[in-house]
Amino acid sequence: MNGAEALVKMLIDYGVEVIFGVPGDTNVAFYKALMSVEGAPRHIMCRDERSAVYMADCYARLSGKPGVAECPSGAGAMYALPGVAEANKSSVPLILLVNDIPQPGVGRGTLTELPIEDLFRSITKHAESLNRVGKLPEVVRRAFRKAAGGRPGAVVLSLPEDLLYETMPSDGVLLHVEEHCRRAPSYRVRPQEHDLETAIASILGADRPIIVAGGGANRSGAAEAITAFAERLDIPVVTTITGQGVIRDDHRLATGIIGDNGFHPHAIWALARADLVIYVGCRMGSVATMNWKWPSPQGETRIIQIDLDPDTIANTYPIDLPVVGDAKLVMEDLLERVPGSLAADPRAWVDEINVKRAEFWDVMSPLLQEDSIPLRPERVIEALNRHLPAPCHVVSDAGTPTPYSTRFLRLHDPRSKLVIPRFFGGLGYAIPAVVGAYFAAPKLRPVALFGDGSLGMSAGELETLARLNIPAVLIHFNNACFGWIKALQRVHAPGNGNDGTFSVDFGAYDMSKLADVYGIRSYRIETPAQLETALEEAFSLKEPCFLDVAVESIADRLPPVFSWLTKVGVDPGAVGTQARI
Repeated sequence: MNGAEALVKMLIDYGVEVIFGVPGDTNVAFYKALMSVEGAPRHIMCRDERSAVYMADCYARLSGKPGVAECPSGAGAMYALPGVAEANKSSVPLILLVNDIPQPGVGRGTLTELPIEDLFRSITKHAESLNRVGKLPEVVRRAFRKAAGGRPGAVVLSLPEDLLYETMPSDGVLLHVEEHCRRAPSYRVRPQEHDLETAIASILGADRPIIVAGGGANRSGAAEAITAFAERLDIPVVTTITGQGVIRDDHRLATGIIGDNGFHPHAIWALARADLVIYVGCRMGSVATMNWKWPSPQGETRIIQIDLDPDTIANTYPIDLPVVGDAKLVMEDLLERVPGSLAADPRAWVDEINVKRAEFWDVMSPLLQEDSIPLRPERVIEALNRHLPAPCHVVSDAGTPTPYSTRFLRLHDPRSKLVIPRFFGGLGYAIPAVVGAYFAAPKLRPVALFGDGSLGMSAGELETLARLNIPAVLIHFNNACFGWIKALQRVHAPGNGNDGTFSVDFGAYDMSKLADVYGIRSYRIETPAQLETALEEAFSLKEPCFLDVAVESIADRLPPVFSWLTKVGVDPGAVGTQARI
């Protein structure tokens, strides 16, 4: 077999079911192998390399398997950069195959030549170029080992086209795969016994402990273990945006979301008053700590940090009890160490938090039912709550949908997940990502939430959704502007121009007509009644549906963003505060 056929055979043996990519001049050999090798992964043709990587990213987040994308050389590789960077920083196992120019053309001014390793090295876990065909199996094994092992991340392989046409050597080359690396994390690590014993003793001795679950808890599949541990000791659980879904939103111990964007006031209140915070799979970066405000950096709160990556431990805070290990295994091990004789008494601490939690939802309820026009974004999310099937997967873009989906979306089935690319916050993720979500879990309905800016960057993938008949419900928050940036300008630089904003407005269009072009069933929504009707019909159908919802701009009334509310002099902890700018 030739190099391309050997590559496809190894992908089959690694359990790769689907590859997302874009055709080009240099991937002909790879495509021929995908057509000719029996059992080859399904290839999904995308309209943009960035979208292909976003699809692979979401597929990996929801399946636990490394997501695989491919692209041609030159501009194809450059367009893939944003998705690769997001996956790597979000600890998502992803492999990008760059079908590169033939080796004889290197350094000779060949069209589309790029130094792929140099281009990707700073934003990946590993980048490597194949230099002879006999090394291909070794390079592929290393890619899966790197992507799925330790802290998962993104790997980029540069595969020169001429090597993919070459015949594989008959001797000394093995096409075996490493079965552990078919999923991430490939090898789960346990901490030292002493660390576990010290941690459980500290937890049992705390009066007001709280668990903070981050994205690493989801990557590890630690939801069941965290919930069981919290129930055994009656410990409240808050999550970061990427940690959402670790505990059901309607659970007695589900305290809410912390972080700058879409926070719950009662969750921030609890974090500020805890005497012990147990961080599970959380970097403790600027968002999760409200710019390092809580827990107090003066050491008034004891901190346990559980993380697979030793470089993450104590990187931003002094940590009292570092525990290096896989989140799922650590939480299971801690649960085993709870004395069987210990009574599972309810904590007054939890009851106190839940009083504030109930107050929040009581105050919010009338606002969530408000029928003002244009529709408020949170009114859209509340309607979605009532129509969502269980389980389902919801993918939200950065921008307008994020603070409302994180604060108001309520998922009651542990199999349901909310996916938001939060590290770099790039736009254009949700529409392609629902394709990846569908192939990761075809029986779960995928839902996309996105604003005008995101739609403009990924509208071409509507054709992909239509061609594949992906049964996604696409909800467009239409406020005819870069809403997030427009609001930010008003908060931080009032008075520039007539309304304090500059170069952020679009023309106001009925974008349902765009979906019509691709044959997607579409709805233009301007009233609450239209919203209810469209959601009911869309979820009853087994086809892609596009809801163009005219919403109030977040530049007119501030969303629940902690730093913005603080900037304009509003107390973020005041429940029900409505700040107009």
